[in-house]
Amino acid sequence: MAEFMQWMAAFLVLMVALGLVRVARGPGRAERMMAAQLLGSGAIGALLLFAAASGEPAIVDVALTLALLAAFASIAFVKFALRQDRAGDDEEPRA
Repeated sequence: MAEFMQWMAAFLVLMVALGLVRVARGPGRAERMMAAQLLGSGAIGALLLFAAASGEPAIVDVALTLALLAAFASIAFVKFALRQDRAGDDEEPRA
């Protein structure tokens, strides 16, 4: 069973790597942030699978820390995007 979980974790890491293409090619900020969140979720899943396969409890702590950082990254992105949108509204239209 542990070998199957390791293979599934490796597959998940491969899918996360393919998701990097979407981050690089995303047409807008929101799409790129959603792809980055997907990458974080995939990495958390892979870490939890590796932890279950190896029986190493420290890997679960790393996965939980990554989940917490992903939540803070989302909040920071929203604050940044709102600030950028407000700055764009303050500019006068050019004739």
